[in-house]
Amino acid sequence: MYLPGPVYDVVSVDIGGQVLAPEQYRVDAAGRLVRVGGGCWPDCQDMAAASGEPDTFTVVYRVGLPVDQAAVAAVSELTCHLLKGCGGSGSCGCKANRNIVRYSRQGVDLEMPDPQIIYSQGRTGLSLVDLWLMTVNPHRLDSPSRVYSPDFRYPRVQQWP
Repeated sequence: MYLPGPVYDVVSVDIGGQVLAPEQYRVDAAGRLVRVGGGCWPDCQDMAAASGEPDTFTVVYRVGLPVDQAAVAAVSELTCHLLKGCGGSGSCGCKANRNIVRYSRQGVDLEMPDPQIIYSQGRTGLSLVDLWLMTVNPHRLDSPSRVYSPDFRYPRVQQWP
């Protein structure tokens, strides 16, 4: 059975009101839900019946990809930056005048990078976000590279559990 989207994990599999144990199924790559132990999935079901009633088949799963702590930190920094900029106070500099490149006052000199150059390089100007982006995509590719061959047979890859 195919589950659309990247499957993070399966919460439950219910066949006619009987919830299967997680050991009775697995998720292979490409979102394929496979029954383990020789059982088969139902061929048809009563689509008008509520979940858990006889002749029903329900799969509850979460869509997404697992992320590491560096990704969580980068998303947290970006979220904080956006919330500060949208709060009206503009304390993070989101609403600052972007025409200023160099600023001198009372003996303090500040030189700010041109945001157009930063954005054209695929960066955000936030250190954790830029570091994470350079780690996961060092060559700034728009999409992952792919190679197709009609002779290559893809091996089965178990994705969950």
